[in-house]
Amino acid sequence: MDFSSDTSAPAHPAVLQAIAGVNHGYAPSYGADSSTETLTALLANKLGTEDFDVWLTASGTAANALALAAICPPTASILCHEEAHIERDERGAPEFFSGGAKLALLPGENGQIDREQLRRAMGAIDRSFVHETPPTVLSLTNLTECGTAYSTDRIGEYADLAHENGLTVHLDGARLANALVSQRATLADMTWRAGVDVLTLGLTKTGAMGCELIVLFGAQRSRFGDLRARAKRAGHMPPKLRYLAAQGIALFQDDLWLELAAQANCFAQQLAETLCAAGGATLAYPVDGNEVFVHLPKTVVGRLRDAGAKFYPWPGGSHRFVCSWATMEDDIGSVRAVLSS
Repeated sequence: MDFSSDTSAPAHPAVLQAIAGVNHGYAPSYGADSSTETLTALLANKLGTEDFDVWLTASGTAANALALAAICPPTASILCHEEAHIERDERGAPEFFSGGAKLALLPGENGQIDREQLRRAMGAIDRSFVHETPPTVLSLTNLTECGTAYSTDRIGEYADLAHENGLTVHLDGARLANALVSQRATLADMTWRAGVDVLTLGLTKTGAMGCELIVLFGAQRSRFGDLRARAKRAGHMPPKLRYLAAQGIALFQDDLWLELAAQANCFAQQLAETLCAAGGATLAYPVDGNEVFVHLPKTVVGRLRDAGAKFYPWPGGSHRFVCSWATMEDDIGSVRAVLSS
């Protein structure tokens, strides 16, 4: 009953097989290999466009920080939700990698930026006032840190507002596969077609050993050289990039990444129903993906802990349970058995 995190789950067997499959002979370094070329072609097929450039890292924090540093100067700021991962969980990496860009935090229910608050922030921009730090980037997270999903329409609405005010739109997609499944959306519809300019697409939480993609769309492709230079300086230019690319190939082929995300989402729904069947338990947020945030009585928490269940207390008094591709029916059944005993 390990619901601690999807990053705690093992890599999917198909990923390990793919890594072994490229582990022969010599291959050009730093992304000039045939595996990276194959991954790029697969991604183009999923996106329905070739108007992008992509870079791979093994860390979601590095992916976000490098992407934001490439599009936000140190004299500007990045609008994001007050509970966004780049604010709560990345130890100042975006500020560090960008050389000082500021995160400007906005409120909103369920981890999603409030529409009116975003409009107010946009309306208050005055780039001629030297004493302020005007935003140049809007960063959205899908799934959010509360496990909820932005719809494609809402992303499009916010992107339009950002573009009208001269901002670049970044999407933190560490759990994007779970959001796509939840919203029944395509990768293209939730990214570049919705107005996303820069995407960090996470595969580690979906079943990779460690594979994160930074994708620059359209006009942002002009920043690719700077992105690679920043990656090199930061130590995020793996020489044997074929091993990261192999992971992406394994998950994109036959849409395995979406299949695994759908499986995790399904078990999260079952887990939420099971937990809420316990007396006094209530959901803190809607379950739109593979995460369940629930307020539990102390007695229930104790019984689950005593039975060996792993999950985290969360700010606000709830507890977070995360399902992954490796979650099994027996895990849900074990929780059900504990709560019914």
